[in-house]
Amino acid sequence: MRFALHLIFYPLLGLLMIGGASAAEMTGQQRATAAGRGLVGSPAPRLAVKTIDGQTIDLGELYGKKAVYLKFWATWCTPCREQMPHFQHVYETAGPDLAVIAVNAGFNDSVAEIEKYRQKLGITMPIVMDDGRLGAAFNLRVTPQHIVIGRDGRIIYVGHLADARLDAALSAARTTRGDDHLNAAGASLTAAIHSLVVGDTLPASTVRTLDGHAIALKQGTPRRPTVFVFLSPWCESYLATTRPSVSADCRAAREQVTALARTSKVRWLGVASGLWATSDDLREYRTKYRVTIPMTLDGSGTLFRQFGVKDTPTIVVADADDHVVRRIEAAQLNSLAGVVEGL
Repeated sequence: MRFALHLIFYPLLGLLMIGGASAAEMTGQQRATAAGRGLVGSPAPRLAVKTIDGQTIDLGELYGKKAVYLKFWATWCTPCREQMPHFQHVYETAGPDLAVIAVNAGFNDSVAEIEKYRQKLGITMPIVMDDGRLGAAFNLRVTPQHIVIGRDGRIIYVGHLADARLDAALSAARTTRGDDHLNAAGASLTAAIHSLVVGDTLPASTVRTLDGHAIALKQGTPRRPTVFVFLSPWCESYLATTRPSVSADCRAAREQVTALARTSKVRWLGVASGLWATSDDLREYRTKYRVTIPMTLDGSGTLFRQFGVKDTPTIVVADADDHVVRRIEAAQLNSLAGVVEGL
């Protein structure tokens, strides 16, 4: 995807274009609106989260008392940075009837990066680094992604831009009746997400590749070791500007996988994050870089959460008996060839 385009046109158009100039491609606002179609009007989930400073915030306790504004963002995200003055202003002027919480998406980020970002931009609102539960509950698809919850505990707005629609939603959220929250109790999300670790068995689920083929994660016969390559189709291009070291790691992983995938004794599967990506974006990535391994778009983020992947590139290796035997992240990429050859 040609993310560099949005660095030029975002301030002029007031929106973020992903990919090239095709009119068929979705803007950030369109992606966020699509993500919110099943959310708006529904009760918000009740979930206790911790800030990076160790403070516990119980969202369920806020419903009925305050409106809630959650903003998903990332330190590498250009429009997130452009919108931060608006976000900080909303926090500073919120008053007693609006809780404002910054939710770092927890994707290709770290607490250290967040701390540097907070100090540089002068951010003072509470910051939560998502462990995957908030992203799953609020259908995270873009950054920034705004979630506005009324005092009655119902989601009233999902968007991407810091514009009049967001401001109107924040105003309306305060006017909903707080006592109505008793009739709008959302699900309680208390259990931590279990992520596969070395020794675990692959889940008994099936994914569909870009070409429409069904691939069972747990194999029948014949049985071969499996290498899962967790990636993002915009990592190399977009992060070349905002996080060049990660961009270089993504390129190195792709080049190694391309060279190693010629072996027939290993089953390969590329798993692409659904954050800022559609199937068309993934196809464009495949064509541009001549990727030959089968790939699937993890639109809902289920596989990333199941495998505990928060950074790209990450490679997870399973043996022929479907047991996870190795996890390779950016710092260990030079070990990939030896691992594959030893399978």
